[in-house]
Amino acid sequence: MKSDSQIVKIVKSACPAVITIVVTRDLTKMSGFYFLPAGSALKNKEEREKTKIGGGSGFLISSNGFVLTCNHVVGDKEADYTVVVGPKEKYPARVLARDPITDIAILKINGRNFPYLKLGDSNKINLGQSVIAVGNALGEFNDTVSTGVISGLSRFITAYSEFNQEASRLRGLIQTDAAINPGNSGGPLIGLEGKVIGINTATVVGAQNIGFAIPINYAKKDLEEVKKYGKLRRPFLGVRYIILNEEVAQNNKLPVNYGALIVRETFGEPAIMDDSSAQKAGLQEYDIILECNGEKITEKNSLTEILQKSGVNQEVELKILRDNQEMLTRTKLQERE
Repeated sequence: MKSDSQIVKIVKSACPAVITIVVTRDLTKMSGFYFLPAGSALKNKEEREKTKIGGGSGFLISSNGFVLTCNHVVGDKEADYTVVVGPKEKYPARVLARDPITDIAILKINGRNFPYLKLGDSNKINLGQSVIAVGNALGEFNDTVSTGVISGLSRFITAYSEFNQEASRLRGLIQTDAAINPGNSGGPLIGLEGKVIGINTATVVGAQNIGFAIPINYAKKDLEEVKKYGKLRRPFLGVRYIILNEEVAQNNKLPVNYGALIVRETFGEPAIMDDSSAQKAGLQEYDIILECNGEKITEKNSLTEILQKSGVNQEVELKILRDNQEMLTRTKLQERE
């Protein structure tokens, strides 16, 4: 671990750029009974008012107001978001992009000369190196700082949002023993050089000193797309599928226990979407996609995750199992609408 003076220097520089995100929605307020003119019945007065329903952390990454946080912090598309910079400066925030696959979101607030953090390179981090986590613990303890080390790399977890309990399958995560508490989600994990190497995202309930952060290089890719196209462009194959495992394969007497079985999820929804890349490639319902671009499709390496490594309009090679016969096909990915 660095010396105390070095840690203090990093924290003093970082804290002004770490912000609070307040989540509000218009909810009905019942303000009690009131009397109408004589002869009228007693009625409830119904009002709508903005009510805080959640919050989290984030951090500024540019002087003109770009903010990084976690997707699950701003996942409610009907909510309004306010960014609090410092003790009391409040700014309405626009959500420019949400990436549920990596749990990253990009926000924008209007203004200039904001304090901001520089982004490091998460491909160059090492097991055991010192890190600092900063965030607003429990939504009320601003600028909470904890220190620790990187205790694991390339972790795979299923995480649940502390607000709506939706599940996300996250991979490639940084594990750290620096304390990460509810409300810290979206805050920065800072490396030895004072640069952000991760975005704090999850903890393990019932465990001690096990927290996870999203590698910052995932966010860099999203930022490039947003700045270039004004949105995230996601490649789209156009199939509905379930991931196979040993149990599913045995129960359905399938010849393989891995891959993506193309099958409709509910009655009336097609397994292959019309005019999609999958349809143009000749894929059929009950085909099993075994590999995509040479990568084996498993529970820990889903088809969706593999496709994200390719770009819109890029060609991919699929290995298909149909009637116990393997075949190869190629198709160009479209953009998800």
